[in-house]
Amino acid sequence: MLKTGFFVIIVVVIALGAAAVYGYSKFFGAGEPASNPAPAGSNFYDFTMKDIEGKDIKLDKFKGNVLLVVNVASKCGYTPQYEGLQATYIKYKDQGFTVLGFPANNFMGQEPGTNEEIKEFCTSKYKVTFPMFAKISVKGADQDPLYNFLTTQTDFKGDISWNFNKFLVDRNGKVINRFGTRET
Repeated sequence: MLKTGFFVIIVVVIALGAAAVYGYSKFFGAGEPASNPAPAGSNFYDFTMKDIEGKDIKLDKFKGNVLLVVNVASKCGYTPQYEGLQATYIKYKDQGFTVLGFPANNFMGQEPGTNEEIKEFCTSKYKVTFPMFAKISVKGADQDPLYNFLTTQTDFKGDISWNFNKFLVDRNGKVINRFGTRET
């Protein structure tokens, strides 16, 4: 396995292993109704985003999956992480794991393309099949509300530092970990 995907695999193995040890539903909350439903915008699944083709996608479509949410860029030194992300997605998707890619041009213009160009690049160069979304802003005055939510969680506060920051989201839409760019 390529080094770029090694860390992602370790994270997924730990998450899935913990589910087996501690009980699938207790660790991930699968099948447990919320006793006090979160108000709009306070749970990952409350958001609707545009996919790479411009269609509205309610993120509750991914409810029941462990998610790795990644802000991606096509012209970054870390772009080869696509390969590891794709390999990890293929390996674990049947166990309820999904990678969600959110292209962003916040760092030195490293995602200059249109959604169509980004899709072509990802599918032709890295054979990406995990869900990709329309380009958004992940920090600054025009930060997308989803990334405002992700970066203001009590245990995981702080601006996105660069491309390929990662958030691990449990089956109930709760952010349970955050990883920096270099953690692959």
